[in-house]
Amino acid sequence: MDQKAMYKLSYGLFVLTSAAGGKESGCIINTAGQVTSQPNRISIAVNKANFTHDLVKEGGRFNLSILSEAASFDTFKHFGFQTGREVDKFAGYEACRRSDSGLYYVTAGTNGFISATVEQSIDLGSHTLFIAGVNDMEVLSDVPSATYAYYQAHIKPAPQKPAAPAGKTVWRCKVCGYVYEGEELPEDFICPLCKHPASDFEKVTV
Repeated sequence: MDQKAMYKLSYGLFVLTSAAGGKESGCIINTAGQVTSQPNRISIAVNKANFTHDLVKEGGRFNLSILSEAASFDTFKHFGFQTGREVDKFAGYEACRRSDSGLYYVTAGTNGFISATVEQSIDLGSHTLFIAGVNDMEVLSDVPSATYAYYQAHIKPAPQKPAAPAGKTVWRCKVCGYVYEGEELPEDFICPLCKHPASDFEKVTV
């Protein structure tokens, strides 16, 4: 079975934001889509390792900011490579506004946002699938949405060569460049930076 066939699916990229218990945060996700139009509903799949997942589950509402081809890698680093459990991602962050729901949405490198309320959740093991009713949405620009393929080709910097002794085997995350040292990568390994699974790592001998 060729796991790379999954890369042929078309994915968008989004900043998911939510709040609960007096805390606010956001994270990068790549699984969101409309599931019904009457009534208007969307679905999002969120890794349980993300702090924002817990806020959505507890608070029952979220904003989905749709990243465009104008998005910079800094946005991905800010919302994807640090955890809201340790960092207040909105402290001093100015490229955002509050929607009528009171939640933040991102204004830099986005072309729209959707506000929604969770109606149903499904446990998928590593992720939770949230089905939500749309409350509000707005177009922010006409710049095309950034696909996962566009991110890989035009936004993400080329991975740096791993810093390891010559002849040593490492595993490099194809999404963010994180390096795991070892001959074998555990099947259940999750990248500590971007939260992608072992299937998104490549074996490299340096």
